[in-house]
This record gives sequence, structure tokens and C-alpha cells, in this order.
Amino acid sequence: MDIEDLRIFVEVADAGGVTSGARRLGVSKSIVSRALARLEADLGVQLLARNTRGAALTEAGTTFRDHAAKVCAEIDVAKETILPAGDLRGRLRIAAPLTFGPTHLAPILAEMGRRHPDLHIHTSYSDRFVDLVAEGYDCGIRVGHLRDSNLIAKCVGPIYGKLVASPEYIKVRGAPETPDELLDHEALMQGTEIWQLMDGEAIVKLHPRGRFKADNGTALLAAAIAGLGIAYLPERIIRDHLVSGALVPVMTRHPVRPAGVYVIRPPGQHPARKVRVLTEMLIECFGDAP
Repeated sequence: MDIEDLRIFVEVADAGGVTSGARRLGVSKSIVSRALARLEADLGVQLLARNTRGAALTEAGTTFRDHAAKVCAEIDVAKETILPAGDLRGRLRIAAPLTFGPTHLAPILAEMGRRHPDLHIHTSYSDRFVDLVAEGYDCGIRVGHLRDSNLIAKCVGPIYGKLVASPEYIKVRGAPETPDELLDHEALMQGTEIWQLMDGEAIVKLHPRGRFKADNGTALLAAAIAGLGIAYLPERIIRDHLVSGALVPVMTRHPVRPAGVYVIRPPGQHPARKVRVLTEMLIECFGDAP
């Protein structure tokens, strides 16, 4: 029984089909189908029930999937143990935010690839909520205040944000000075998020409202510059616009509560060494953020 066939089966099981599993693995459907056929022949049971809409695990497949995943994880740990110090191999799948990810995270991932030429790094940039387990990611990088979940999170550094608007917006609508006044303004948001402001040592949680929404911060930045409302954005992506005067800070007496940059991973006893190395590199970059 080939360990790579086991890995392919686990990917297909988690992805919900041969096509999506092949896409995750970056190989052809024919390679995946042959691996599954070999595995089913070795076991003498059918693991997947194929139909026109994809493939579903049989009862035997559901039972075998958990055991196969554990075997693959143990093999990965064993390989890492005998590798020369510093060497990383295999594949690392990362879910990263689209907002400032390509500009601030991509250089770190590129440096990781340069240091470890045998490591395959696959990064998906999106501001949508990614299910790491269901979509087969080794880890994710998230920014903000984390929701409660069973994922394991490591804060690699602080992230600071501001509420900003264009001078034109302030000229027309005025500048809010209290949380209650802020609720009367147009908020530029990704969805129905909560804004957390500081009132001295106390945290004030607000549910802002607005007519313009977008699923990433870069689009909200453009809307703020265009004068459509007030946006809550990371300082790292608004710094130049504050210097140029295209944006001005608002609610300075009630600053936004500092958030964090986190590496999150599915629950497990030990993080893979490649995830630990990525975490350490991110701490080097973000741990001393001003």
C-alpha cells in the first residue's frame, strides 16, 4: 500500500470528489483515479461511491479516512524527525487574507520558498472565511479578533487599525466624536462585523450600518478615498493615504481596539515543522510591529 495513494484518498475524501481533490493536489484526474483504484484493490473494498455529481464516501471509506489521515500525519512527523536540521520538504497549503496579504505576507512566503527549495508552497489569498479542515489547508493566516472555534491559534504580532474617511466626506457629513454619533454615519464594511473601540480602558462594541460593502479591505479603501463613508482599516494599508491627505483619521478619542495577526491550524497534537517555521518567520516580521 503506497503512502501517496493514502494521501490522495484523504484529499479526495475531504474535498468531496475526484475533480476537487485533483485540483487541491495540483495533479490530473487520471492520476487521482488510478491511485484510488490501486488503494481499493489493495483493500478489497469500495471506498468511494461515484456518481454524476462527484463521489461520496462509502461506510468503509468513512471509517478508513480517519485512519489514513492519522497514518499520513505520523509519516510526516517521522520524515521531519530524520530530515537534516532546517530542511523542509513536501507541500504547505496556506489560506491568507487578500487585504495586505499579497503586499505584506507574500514577501515572507517568497523568502520561505527561497530558504527551502524542496518545499512546495501553495497560497490562496481571499478575505472570505475559509474552512481549513474541509478545504485541506495546513494553516491559515488571519487578521483581527478571532471568533471562538476549535482551531489552534498562535498570535504572531499586533495589528493596529484606524477609522478613516476622506476630507470630502467629513466636509459634507461632519466628523463623529462619540460612538453614538458614529452610528449615524455611513460605514464601509465587509459584512455585519462589529467595530471595537476604546473608551479609556473600556471596550465599546458597535454594530455600524452602511450601504456599501465589499469582501476585502482594498475595495473598502477605494470607497473611503471616494468619500462614500467611514472605514475601519489596518494602518499598514492606509499609511500612505494618511500622509498624502487622501484620508484623515476620525474618532481619535476612541481609538480602535488593537487586534492581532494569527497563524491558525486544525486541531492536532503537534504542528508540522513547516507550520512552525512559517510561524517563526511571521513573528520576526510582525512581532515588533510599532
